Amino acid sequence: MANKGQKFKKYSPKIKEKILKEYFNEGAGRDFLGRKYGISRGTISNWIYDSKKGIDVKIDHRAGRSGRPKTKSLTLEDYKERYEILKKYQAFLQARRGKK
Repeated sequence: MANKGQKFKKYSPKIKEKILKEYFNEGAGRDFLGRKYGISRGTISNWIYDSKKGIDVKIDHRAGRSGRPKTKSLTLEDYKERYEILKKYQAFLQARRGKK
């Protein structure tokens, strides 16, 4: 599991392609490739698994998606609209409690 603030290593598409070619075409094992290139066996296994599923591992799919999604900046009108909705909902809940 990743720790907060942890940095992940990024590998070039060329090295990924080279490792996958060696694995699929030449029959090299994950452990051998890991020792040869200094990359963990688990990382190589993930690349192999993704490539078997048809995912292009040469593209970094995480790019631009770190952290919580940014919300758009709200205007005064947006806040007023939300306030009115909350007031109506509060009135609805109070009316519902009065019926019981």
